[in-house]
Amino acid sequence: MRKRLLITGAAGALGRLSWALEGRVAAQLRLTDITPIKDAPRQTETVVCDLAYEAGVSAMVTGCDAILHLGGVSTEQPFPDILQANLIGLHNLYEAARIEGISRIFLASSNHVVGYYEQTEHLSGNAPHKPDGWYGISKSYAEAVAVMYWHKFGIETAIVRIGSCFPEPKDHRMLASWLAPEDYLSLVDRVFAVPRLGCPVIWGVSDNDNRWWDNSAVEWLGWRPKRNSAEFADKIAATVPPPAPDHAMARWQGGAFTLEPVKKHK
Repeated sequence: MRKRLLITGAAGALGRLSWALEGRVAAQLRLTDITPIKDAPRQTETVVCDLAYEAGVSAMVTGCDAILHLGGVSTEQPFPDILQANLIGLHNLYEAARIEGISRIFLASSNHVVGYYEQTEHLSGNAPHKPDGWYGISKSYAEAVAVMYWHKFGIETAIVRIGSCFPEPKDHRMLASWLAPEDYLSLVDRVFAVPRLGCPVIWGVSDNDNRWWDNSAVEWLGWRPKRNSAEFADKIAATVPPPAPDHAMARWQGGAFTLEPVKKHK
């Protein structure tokens, strides 16, 4: 078990789900976000930090021995906004981890690094990137940073391309991309438990019948997702109209992100 796990983006939905890791992955959690976390458990450390602020990130990382990196912009936004949190912030985090001597990071990447693959295609982790916007591009950058820090400095990173992590899938596309919350938590367990990790690409997806992504190359991790979106297929069919066959939600793995216009910075 780790002594202190830093969770960035801890105020978001996935971050809050990760609060359950205290006493499970690490003896203590340090929760951080750009805004105060006022309802954190009393015994849990909380830090307010903008990832683009180098000195703040350095202080935030001090005393931790592992990082669960969920922080940053998580939707398609103008490039200057993504630049600060997802590129500069990511650089600051890895540099701070290197200086602190942190050896393992769970990096929340995204399925949007491959958003412009057709939904008929099945992908391994080494498929060339086809990002569907600036957000997807920022995650491609993050993956490259992780690979470089592994080869140059020996920092192990699980590059986890998260699909759609919600209590249940919301539409037809999510029947392929859904990651059940309990499967997400069990994946974090394995990432920080295995004696040697390296820098693998892992698809963050449950055991769905019609998933697009192949995790056979990382079976050695010992992660076995339990849930299958098929249990919600009848509900989705009855309550959510299917998209037209030529619509982005039915064609591209990135779904609606492929429809997002380039947003102007205000």
